[in-house]
Amino acid sequence: MPYTVNCSILLTELPMLQRPAAAKAAGFDAVEFWWPFAAAVPTDTEIADFENAITDADVRLTGLNFAAGDMPAGDRGLVSWPARSNEFRDNLAVTAGIGERLGCLSFNALYGNRIDGVTAEEQDDLAVENLSLASQAVAPIGGTVLLEPVSGAPRYPLRTAADVLAVINRVSAQTGDTNIKLLADLYHLAVNGDDVEAVIAEHAHLFGHIQIADAPGRGEPGTGTLPIREWLARSHDLGYEGAIGLEYKTAAANPFAWLEAV
Repeated sequence: MPYTVNCSILLTELPMLQRPAAAKAAGFDAVEFWWPFAAAVPTDTEIADFENAITDADVRLTGLNFAAGDMPAGDRGLVSWPARSNEFRDNLAVTAGIGERLGCLSFNALYGNRIDGVTAEEQDDLAVENLSLASQAVAPIGGTVLLEPVSGAPRYPLRTAADVLAVINRVSAQTGDTNIKLLADLYHLAVNGDDVEAVIAEHAHLFGHIQIADAPGRGEPGTGTLPIREWLARSHDLGYEGAIGLEYKTAAANPFAWLEAV
């Protein structure tokens, strides 16, 4: 199965724009990123520098997050955040433009934490609107919006595959948009107590993307107890044909040494 290096969590000893070349030097042809800019609408120069880092490294950008707020400070997306909804919407054309120029077709929309003073119903209604807008923004380039469960964020409401699929099904029923898919982050699912084997058995052929890390610790495969290789093989057998996002943390001198044993 092809692997894509998440350059927002790996190779972080290097400046961001040097990481695609480092991934290429390590033997990979594909990378993915969380939103790589401080602002939802970065400057033209910032966008050009990012795009050049990808093309100059001769790698493909296989995945890109929409703007998600200040992740280190605890933000987990803008999709359902009323006070920042316009910021998310302003980001859509920028993200789709990067995708069109670089051939990236997968775009992760983090749902957002629950917000004090706003009802869950209001946030969920807004999420339907914004996910539909995201879907429509990337549809002309053949893009897919990804939605994922997240662990380690107590106020993030989507914790299981069922939580995510309920939102996707609601968007589809209310808007007719069909290019929104589950991002099966096997680490988040496992840590949150979901039945990963059952999720794979029921939905692998419909996964929009897979990301991996071991647990406990969110390290590379082999540092924890998750049967990651078995889960990946099963997903492939049941119809998943996409790349595997390497989204783990590591202190190893060679962050990809585990692959040599595969």
